[in-house]
Amino acid sequence: MRERKPVQSWLTDMDGVLVHEGQPVPGAPEFVKRLRASGKPFLVLTNNSIYTPRDLQARLVRMGLDVPEEAIWSSALATAKFLDDQRPGGTAYVIGEAGLTTALHAVGYVLTDFDPDYVVLGETRTYSFEAITKAVRLINDGARFICTNPDVTGPSVEGALPAAGSVAAMISKATGVEPYFVGKPNPMMMRSALNTINAHSETTAMIGDRMDTDILCGLEAGLETILVLTGISSRTEAERYPYRPSRIVDSVADLIDEV
Repeated sequence: MRERKPVQSWLTDMDGVLVHEGQPVPGAPEFVKRLRASGKPFLVLTNNSIYTPRDLQARLVRMGLDVPEEAIWSSALATAKFLDDQRPGGTAYVIGEAGLTTALHAVGYVLTDFDPDYVVLGETRTYSFEAITKAVRLINDGARFICTNPDVTGPSVEGALPAAGSVAAMISKATGVEPYFVGKPNPMMMRSALNTINAHSETTAMIGDRMDTDILCGLEAGLETILVLTGISSRTEAERYPYRPSRIVDSVADLIDEV
C-alpha cells in the first residue's frame, strides 16, 4: 500500500475497540488519555442512536474512559446533520430514543405525525407495532424514509436483539420503499465526523473492529484504516473480504505510542 501522511487526527469506533461486553478493552483508558494529552482532534463513533453524547460520556467514564461529550459522534447526530443540510427546519415522525429525538430537536426539527417530511427510524429498546404501522402509512402517503443505521442485530446479555436494520426491512417490505441509511458503512458518517473536527481524510485514521462497517466506511472515505482484533472481525475473517484495512493490530494498546 502507498505511503500515507502522518496521522494528525483519529476516529475510533466504541464497542469492540474501546469497550467490550461492558468492560474497557485493556489499554483503552491509556489510549484515550494519550489522545487527549496530544491535543490532536479525535472522535469516538457509534452507530447506536439510543443515547445522547452525555449519556455515552457517563457510560464511558464509569469504565475509566475519560472521553469529552463533544468527542462523541453517533449515527443520531449524523442523521440530524444530514437532515438539517437536506431540508433545514423540516418535520419528522421518529421511532427512536432520546439520542435521536434530542439531536433532531437541536437542529430545529419539529417532531410530528401530521404529514411529516421524513419518517426517521432509529434504535429503540421497545419497538411498537402501532408506531411501525404509523410509519408504514406515512411513507405510503409520501414521507421520505431515513434510518440511522443498517445494523440488523445488536448485542445483549441474553443474545442478539433485532436492531434498526431489521425493522427497516419490515417497513420496506410493507411499503416497497428502501430507507436511506446514514450510519456506517455510509462514508457520509465519516465525512460528517471529519467536518466536525475540521480534519482531512489524508491525515486521519479510523480504528474499528468490523470489516463490513468500520473498515469499509473508513476506506470509502479515504482514511487510513486500522482493524483491531478485540471485537467482531478476526484476522482470518478479514482475509475473506475483497478489500483490506491499512493494517491489523491486536488492540488499541498497540497504538498508544503512535498518538
